[in-house]
Amino acid sequence: MNIGEASKASGVSAKMIRYYESIGLIPGIMRTHAGYRVYGDSDVHTLRFIRRSRDLGFSVPDMTRLLKLWSDGSRASSDVKQIALQHIATIEAKMRELQEMADTLRHLADHCHGDDRPNCPIIDGLAAGLTSPPRPTISRRRAEHRGV
Repeated sequence: MNIGEASKASGVSAKMIRYYESIGLIPGIMRTHAGYRVYGDSDVHTLRFIRRSRDLGFSVPDMTRLLKLWSDGSRASSDVKQIALQHIATIEAKMRELQEMADTLRHLADHCHGDDRPNCPIIDGLAAGLTSPPRPTISRRRAEHRGV
């Protein structure tokens, strides 16, 4: 089958198939005399494995390791489990970071009146980490303009 058919059968875009081939994630695909890629059922099966791995958020280096283990009939399942557990720890750390971000934004939004006044705890909270001087508020600019 051609790359379009392999893409459709595997759920991996043709662009990603080419990318995975270029980085060596997919072993060299057979080509016709004219240079067109020709995919077999085993290639599509590998692409589905990659697709499922990406859906679960595995990185390319992890997918490389998983593919090697998948093709190694004498692999130790503990090696596979180690990769999965490390990935779970990474996901959980990201979840904690995202929860902290949501909590901070929720706190700032809860303290914002959301009216026509220029005071905004959200802006103040975002500016709190800046090293440059704060931007003057509208009323402060008006006072500076009047010479106050």
